[in-house]
Amino acid sequence: MNSILDDFKIAFKTGNILNQIIVINVVVFLFMGVLSVLLTLSGQEGVYLEFSRYLTLPSDLGKLIYKPWTIITYFFFHQGLFHILFNMLWMYWFGRIISEYLGQNKILGFYVWGGIGGGLFYILIYNLFPFFAEAVPYSNLLGASAGVTAIVVAAATFQPNFTVSLILIGPVKLKYIAAFSVVASLFQSTGANAGGEIAHLGGAIVGYVGMVQLQKGNDWSKPIVNFVIWVKSLFKPQSKIKVSYKKEPSARPQARTTKKAASKGSSIQETSQAEIDSILDKISDKGYDALSKEEKQKLFNASKD
Repeated sequence: MNSILDDFKIAFKTGNILNQIIVINVVVFLFMGVLSVLLTLSGQEGVYLEFSRYLTLPSDLGKLIYKPWTIITYFFFHQGLFHILFNMLWMYWFGRIISEYLGQNKILGFYVWGGIGGGLFYILIYNLFPFFAEAVPYSNLLGASAGVTAIVVAAATFQPNFTVSLILIGPVKLKYIAAFSVVASLFQSTGANAGGEIAHLGGAIVGYVGMVQLQKGNDWSKPIVNFVIWVKSLFKPQSKIKVSYKKEPSARPQARTTKKAASKGSSIQETSQAEIDSILDKISDKGYDALSKEEKQKLFNASKD
């Protein structure tokens, strides 16, 4: 178990933003899954259901007022293996296209704004149309689908003719995959998973508009990235630089002693947190393979602390 946890820790530290988002989703899924099993076996399934409501996004505005954080937490929470599996696969496949051409930070922007936009669109439609009036009091939204759809549509808007190979189908252009996804969600927006499908549409709108704005020079990811950097800075330990000095010889007869001391090293310096952060930023922008041998060694040593 410790080995698995270490793998997650290293993957999160050395991975790019796309991998980090996936790791967070998987960790939350595993934690909530184990909690559900334990509480159900102990006859306290109601406790789990009540706790999960603090993570899901309600369509009822009266409930949302007391749980405003759910506009964020809902798109990191999944129920069901296939629910999270397909979301993470789609995000990985299409997220790599964005990261390769535009950089890692853009993925975070589309994922977060897509999730927020999808959630707000879900609340708007449920409270606007009489068809959903009876469902509003008990309807809740969860899952990363809105953010993932934003990434898919953004990738298709940026590279519409980029071709991917689908199992049993063959090569298909991104614009057709995105169009099919949006149309399918529209046609199912009055079905059993109406809330989720409507959130997909909201995410699609954000993905398209966000990419068009990015091509015009308006980067929506900047405030999200700056906020994340600020949060990380709150938990950063102070840089640790340890240096020991040896007194320089004052007379020529001690020249041999000076040379001997130099061979042992006149100073000892530990890798600072600032250096590690710089290396992690480099991985985020260019990937792990872009690191020098020395940087990889520093990162490896830091991961053992």
